[in-house]
Amino acid sequence: MRGGGHNFPGNSVCNDGLMIDLSRMTGVRVDPAARTVRAQGGTKWGAFDHETQAFGLAAPGGTDVDTGIAGLTLGGGIGWLSGSHGLSCDNLVSADVVTADGRSLTASANENPDLLWALRGGGGNFGVVTSLEYQLHPVGPEVLAGFLVYPFSKVNGFFAMVNELTDSMPDELNLITFLNAHPESGDKVCTILLCHHGSIEEGERVIRPLREFGPPLLDGVRPMPYTEAQKLAVAPAGRNNYLKSHFMSQVSDDVVDIALEYFDRITSPLSSILFQYLGNAARRVPVNDTAFGHRGALCEWATNAVFLDPGESEVHIRWVRDLASALSPFSSGAYINQVGTEAEEGEEEIQAAFGDNFQRLAALKQKYDPTNLFSHNQNIRPRI
Repeated sequence: MRGGGHNFPGNSVCNDGLMIDLSRMTGVRVDPAARTVRAQGGTKWGAFDHETQAFGLAAPGGTDVDTGIAGLTLGGGIGWLSGSHGLSCDNLVSADVVTADGRSLTASANENPDLLWALRGGGGNFGVVTSLEYQLHPVGPEVLAGFLVYPFSKVNGFFAMVNELTDSMPDELNLITFLNAHPESGDKVCTILLCHHGSIEEGERVIRPLREFGPPLLDGVRPMPYTEAQKLAVAPAGRNNYLKSHFMSQVSDDVVDIALEYFDRITSPLSSILFQYLGNAARRVPVNDTAFGHRGALCEWATNAVFLDPGESEVHIRWVRDLASALSPFSSGAYINQVGTEAEEGEEEIQAAFGDNFQRLAALKQKYDPTNLFSHNQNIRPRI
């Protein structure tokens, strides 16, 4: 199934199979009184946010407006609002689903609640999700957001500073840290991308330690519309990408040392190593309340190789895979939205991505898709 078509491993399309493309199904209807919204399965977060922000409302929705709402939500959905309101899947109230045998079902607290549980983090294994209903929350109209870029000479204290901040991070703040190249000079830098969606004054107070860490090369943090903050992480089109990620319970000195070792031999100036934090509210949800299996994680580590010449893909892919292998002892499992097919990853890696919820998901797969029609994904095989 292709919703937004954003999937890094390429699961949105297939060869020698049937692709169901929902990209024309983009209707969005907001109920401001109930603070809910229903959107069709081909909607992207940019259009979604445009409609909900007209009423000063939002749902946790990733950090990239070009991402589809369905795929992100079905795999979890980490975003700027996750510290206060949880993951995208935590805010999924109901969904309309067409199952493998052609039935049209509603998944909600009152109808097929086991299917709703599976859709909250179980990926695209259970049917074609044609519409999704979310709980909304007051957000904006302005948030405090932007980049802070530091010289690489500060790297030894950079992660210690971030760890100290995240130990007491308020719910309204979430952030992503990067090891990357400066977009103009090409020099190696340490970067923080952040968003604080509480009061601007409180946000300025909270991030003061980041500015006091040392004069940044670039301070782009400022008040801006929430819809603009959602565009900060959008990557240019037309580039080749290869990504792997894992969840981690801490960014330890050993993790930092390995990241720096591989950053020293990075194969493309466009590539990066990043740590995206789950946020407080996302971590408070009991692990069995939804199918998302990594509530104990502090952050998602990801390495994204970005390059222009597809003929050079082998060297960039090898760099990503070697780093992923080096960091695997510190991992609690991969983020299901970043996992490839079973043929690439292996069944064991996919099971680990679902954590302790895998066996329950396999039983529900047997109930809703016993022939495994929906298999070009982070596949859960049917099991009795």
